[in-house]
Amino acid sequence: NEKRFMICINNEGYEASLDRWKVYQCVPDKEAERHMEIRVIDEEGEDYLYPLDCFSPIHLELSVANALVMENSVSGNL
Repeated sequence: NEKRFMICINNEGYEASLDRWKVYQCVPDKEAERHMEIRVIDEEGEDYLYPLDCFSPIHLELSVANALVMENSVSGNL
């Protein structure tokens, strides 16, 4: 099960929920993507929809992606 990550490039209007230049884990949501939105796990640890143009995709090696998920789940960030 491949994990997808995005980096926040614009948090205007979402400053309380998103940190600019931070990496966020995506949750698959085909319906959201059809509406140019993406579901990410935000600063509150919940998955919410945000405009797709707030993010840019990044590609991580599997071991790095797994480590990021583990680290952030322990600290409550992902």
